[in-house]
Amino acid sequence: MLKILLLSDTHSYIDDAILKHVKQADEVWHAGDIGDLKITDAIKTLKPLRAVWGNIDEAKIRGEFPENNRFMCEGVDVWMTHIGGYPGAYNMRVSDEIRTNPPKLFICGHSHILKVMPDKKLNLLHMNPGAVGKHGFHKVRTMLRFTIDGGKIDNLEVIEFPK
Repeated sequence: MLKILLLSDTHSYIDDAILKHVKQADEVWHAGDIGDLKITDAIKTLKPLRAVWGNIDEAKIRGEFPENNRFMCEGVDVWMTHIGGYPGAYNMRVSDEIRTNPPKLFICGHSHILKVMPDKKLNLLHMNPGAVGKHGFHKVRTMLRFTIDGGKIDNLEVIEFPK
């Protein structure tokens, strides 16, 4: 069983409250708009990190992280990208592949809107952790925490911070 902390849209911001949750996870996944490599460096000193770059991320970040990260975790096929859309309205960049080869868990960021919803047509779970950084229109900073064990995604929790 792995405890996953999922965050996105840090926009160069990290603090002790976020790092407290990083320390409690087995792995941290960042769904883009990192903003500065000091963010991912701080996370990597504590826990293993999987990440993708987002639309605000510069060449250095794009050189370190991919645009799409598809991997297996505890028997779950995971696809993480920054701009992905959501069930019924996937981004054109991913829509063909997601329909022909859907993962079990599809993760994106970008919207700053926390959303977890099933795609019953494609039999996948969509997650967007919202935004945990301070830049953007969101009123509450959010992250997600969950477990993956033997192909099962479970124990989903929303973590909220005041902006």
